[in-house]
Amino acid sequence: MNEDLSHILEVTYPEMACTGFRFTEGPLWGPDGFIYFVDIRRDLQLRWSRATGTQIVRTDSGEGNGTTFDINGRMIMCEGSRRRVTRQQNDGTWADIASCYDGKRINRPNDVVCRSDGTIYFTDPAGRLPAQERELDFAGVMMIANDGSLSVATDECEYPNGLAFSPDEKTMYVAISRLDESCIDEKERSEVCPHQYIRAFDVQPDGSLTNNRIFADMSSAEDGVPDGMKVDVDGKIFCTGAGGCWVFDSDGSHLGTIKLQEVPANLAFGGPDRRDLFFTARTSVYLLRTHRPGLPGHP
Repeated sequence: MNEDLSHILEVTYPEMACTGFRFTEGPLWGPDGFIYFVDIRRDLQLRWSRATGTQIVRTDSGEGNGTTFDINGRMIMCEGSRRRVTRQQNDGTWADIASCYDGKRINRPNDVVCRSDGTIYFTDPAGRLPAQERELDFAGVMMIANDGSLSVATDECEYPNGLAFSPDEKTMYVAISRLDESCIDEKERSEVCPHQYIRAFDVQPDGSLTNNRIFADMSSAEDGVPDGMKVDVDGKIFCTGAGGCWVFDSDGSHLGTIKLQEVPANLAFGGPDRRDLFFTARTSVYLLRTHRPGLPGHP
């Protein structure tokens, strides 16, 4: 498996690290040597290492999804069902750091990253809520400043999902899963959905995102949508999507697709050298080795 990507992957056959879950997401490598992840449909956050196996670290996670660390090493989580972003405090409790914008509840935060200056960005798609429950009339990428204020980085996204910075943090990539419900119908009919791609934005000094453009086309009839995303030290973009994890060069060229036993939703680089590539894929977590290390994904 994945022999055609041997120039990217040191180990080309995925190892199943752990399994038996309902829907895994939110992988995050911790400095304690664990890969953290969530089981969304069971409201759990878990962690895994070879030494300990799988351990539950948080229950009642609010359908936790994307996770990252802030510049002080505190974990951040998007809690979808509670429509908020939270941060773990030093005493282990979780505090709300984003739930309302301009007096209105945010939609259903999905994924999150932290810039090296401490600014936290998260995607907030509207399509995961029934229309009558939406208080904001847009889907976007939101940002939390160091003073705790919440603002809109961009509202020029149809269904923003995963997000990641280029190595120099001058570009932000945002995975677009679909346009609307008709895209779901197309996939169920095994038709190509033309609204699956990665957008790229220029990051301005104030943190806002401009110069919206399509970076890569991920249209496909296969199962899966553009979702979680990470970048390696050379600027290659790894984005889970239809049929596996698509790998792009920094110019948008498609280098190949990493195939797994299950369709992946997200990924994270980890291990002491950041060359362990973990995938959360439906009922399991898989592991591969890359030649080049990934960016840590957080400061």
